[in-house]
Amino acid sequence: MNACMIRALLALLPGIASLTVSAAAGTLSVPARTRIPTEHGMEIRIAPQQWDTTQTALIVCDFWDSHHCGNAVKRVNEMAPRMAAVVEAARQQGVLIIHAPSDCMEHYKDHPARQRAMQAPVAASHPPKITQWLHWKNADEEKAGYPIDASDGGCDDTPEEAAAWKAELARQGRTSGSWPWRAEHPAVRIDGERDVISDKGDEIWNMMEARGIRNVLFAGVHTNMCVCGRPFGLRQMANNGKNIVLLRDLTDTMYNPARPPFVSHYRGTELMLAHIEQRICPTALSSEVLGGDAFTFPRDARPHLAVMIDEDEYRTAETLPAFLETAAGGDIRISYILAPAGKPGEFVNVSALSSARAVLVSVRRRPLAAAHMEILRAFIARGGAVVGIRTASHAFALRKDQPLPEGKAVWPEWDATILGGNYNNHLGNELRTFTRPAPGVDHPLLRGLPPGEFPTTGSLYRNSPLRGGAPVLLTGRAEGAPNVEPVAWVHTTPEKGRVFYTSLGAAGDFALPEFRQLLLNAIHWSLDRDIPEHGVR
Repeated sequence: MNACMIRALLALLPGIASLTVSAAAGTLSVPARTRIPTEHGMEIRIAPQQWDTTQTALIVCDFWDSHHCGNAVKRVNEMAPRMAAVVEAARQQGVLIIHAPSDCMEHYKDHPARQRAMQAPVAASHPPKITQWLHWKNADEEKAGYPIDASDGGCDDTPEEAAAWKAELARQGRTSGSWPWRAEHPAVRIDGERDVISDKGDEIWNMMEARGIRNVLFAGVHTNMCVCGRPFGLRQMANNGKNIVLLRDLTDTMYNPARPPFVSHYRGTELMLAHIEQRICPTALSSEVLGGDAFTFPRDARPHLAVMIDEDEYRTAETLPAFLETAAGGDIRISYILAPAGKPGEFVNVSALSSARAVLVSVRRRPLAAAHMEILRAFIARGGAVVGIRTASHAFALRKDQPLPEGKAVWPEWDATILGGNYNNHLGNELRTFTRPAPGVDHPLLRGLPPGEFPTTGSLYRNSPLRGGAPVLLTGRAEGAPNVEPVAWVHTTPEKGRVFYTSLGAAGDFALPEFRQLLLNAIHWSLDRDIPEHGVR
């Protein structure tokens, strides 16, 4: 890294002082996210934890000053200001900062933070193989394997980029040893009076045991290599009893899109994070734990879809993530806004609406925290698009006899004003239902759907007549009932945002290719993308 690059990065660091701390002093609120396979798909679960900062460490893994892959260096440089801010915020709250730039201990041999690690009292006992790499957490993870292929080393430089970066490393004099990294990235400040520097599993274990560290935040690169496998990595910490959470916005992968599964680099990182959440340990966003804004790579050009799920009847917490990850995840950046189990309406990651282009809503009668409702209203006010399924028609409205909890807000006009609907309960659950395109309608959202009637699985919602003349795309009927009801339509918000709504979305509907096609079409349409010709996957 040249001097100009370092000066440019350091110029960004004064913003650290203004970082908003989200937790009370002495406590970190950590919304630990995991993925659980279920009967109906894949549930992404949030389990809030309260961590004592005096029992917490933040390990910064292999956040080096250089790398043999030029694009990997660019991504670390992009991340560096946010990483530095998070380290400072954690330190200010009493979290022990452990800098772990592997292979760089010689550079720090006289640094007091390095001496502190070396002089820590030896723990009463060490976990087996704490000084070794751990390639798999257990047999189940090994059997599953990684979702991305990095057998070529994972560098995504083009041949031209690789040649140019090799020349730059030679110009910097970084070709004499095995690796070009020499120290931790200069943007991350090391506090000689409080921090620790080590790349050794036993030293880090000694220090954590001496300090009574039970909880570990983890950040750095790369998830499919050092982050999981190092002697101080995710697997060792999880297997040996530490409460470990990866800060998923402060990591990256070594993955070349020219290798399977042939997705973008950023999607490859998401797939690896999903693997970690299901098989190794939970994750959280740095913003959720330590305030400020979560980091996103500026070169990730995929449109951003926020997905808001909280309902207790149709199991969309399981069906929607499974559908989205397979059908849309490769083309679209997806942020989940979820509520922890047992805490309806207490959404995590609502700030994702601030940068999302569209929101997919599957929520049922949830008042929001007043501040969260303001974020949602601001999203609509700037013309954000909406895709609503099933209970989205009464997402933010309470029943007439329900009191509004203190500090909460509702939006009873959401159905009429935003969705253009007129929800008025539904017909019996025991009645078989059927759907078909509305007569004479030709709309891109119907691409790939059959021209005739097809069966659906949920009860028929009553929405007649629609508000504001919303164009109907699908109509539905229930066997033995005279009603013909609108089942899907498009609308426009007062701020000219695109809206699609369908009363479909029961658990069984996600097994129907017609519904899957319709929902995929709606997502692309809401993001103002061409609807794919290849159909649902």
